Amino acid sequence: MRSRDEPVRLTRIYTRGGDAGETSLGDGSRVSKLDCRIGAFGTVDELNSALGVVLAGEVPEAVRDALELVQNELFDVGADLSVPWGVTDRLRVEHSMIERLEELCDAFNAELPELKSFVLPGGTEAAARLHVARTICRRAERDALTADGEHGINPLLLTYLNRLSDFLFIAARAANAAAGRDEPLWKPGGG
Repeated sequence: MRSRDEPVRLTRIYTRGGDAGETSLGDGSRVSKLDCRIGAFGTVDELNSALGVVLAGEVPEAVRDALELVQNELFDVGADLSVPWGVTDRLRVEHSMIERLEELCDAFNAELPELKSFVLPGGTEAAARLHVARTICRRAERDALTADGEHGINPLLLTYLNRLSDFLFIAARAANAAAGRDEPLWKPGGG
């Protein structure tokens, strides 16, 4: 029996099960690796990896703590996407996860100056990497919308990804503010 701290036990990484271009969903059904659900949780995995790159560098501690939570939640998002909607008793994105992101958005945003222009991606290295993660999050949201249109998915998952992209934008601003760095602002017409 595994403890909650050991949700899976991986004794072998390769299985040869995907060599012919198919993979298993979380309910055991086999689908093409080109299935839009596989694409959606692949993009969520890419997003999680981008956050790992952010966390490998210098990041304000409050942002770090929030991103470490988000990384774990993104595994929950992937688990949700991997099991066909309607299958019960599986890990799903819940409203409390969205509420937590909204609380983070509000808390970080309260410390930032009011926006008077669009912000260009950049500033500190951490902020720039957070903006890259934000754009990957937007792609994950689009991929999840495609999966929803073709198969139906948990609607809270779509809300979570939308809110997460908002949080990553705010976190990028917070990283610049914590470093005392002015945000690069859009100048229409090039300045």
